[in-house]
Amino acid sequence: MNANFWHQKWKRGDIGFHKSEANPLLIEHFEKLNLAKDSRVFLPLCGMSRDCAWLLARGYRVVGAELSELAISELFKELGLAPEISKVGKLTRYSAKDIDMLVGDIFDVSAEYLGPINAIYDRAALVALPASIRQQYTSHLMNITNAAPQLLISYEYNQLLMDGPPFSVNENEVKQHYGATYHLKSVDTKNVAGGLKGKVASVETAWLLQKINK
Repeated sequence: MNANFWHQKWKRGDIGFHKSEANPLLIEHFEKLNLAKDSRVFLPLCGMSRDCAWLLARGYRVVGAELSELAISELFKELGLAPEISKVGKLTRYSAKDIDMLVGDIFDVSAEYLGPINAIYDRAALVALPASIRQQYTSHLMNITNAAPQLLISYEYNQLLMDGPPFSVNENEVKQHYGATYHLKSVDTKNVAGGLKGKVASVETAWLLQKINK
């Protein structure tokens, strides 16, 4: 899986992972992070997520990273915002009031480009990456955000029955990536109605991650 894989999915409109409404687990559990309004929330691999609009409407500032410039262009159109566009290193920044989006490889995103982050909402990043990349991703994410608290959404299903993405990431793997840095708490688990992509029985879990004070 490489960058071209995702670019082609967006060009074809093959975006089954894109939801028409904000994620119910976000709506139910985001306030458990106990953030002040005006906090900056990072959405890695955000696509054109409606979750951005939900967060903005509730007074949070949104920061995202996304490989597809097409997705970010469409996101700003949906939000009715005219972005200022600039270059930062290898990335392209789309900015408007209370929203900053970095377009390019997530591994080119630095703490300097990102700025201070109060929380992370990861609905579509960890589960979008193959197993060979997930350790690198989680280490990078903690590094560029100073291990900000997270609301993480994961799926668990029989990977033999369907190829990802989204990939199956079980409890043991979440603990493997994050257990040394965060207190982990599973706050909700739901069966995916109709199965994941309509193909395979799956459960969706919301995790609350709070940094361990050392």
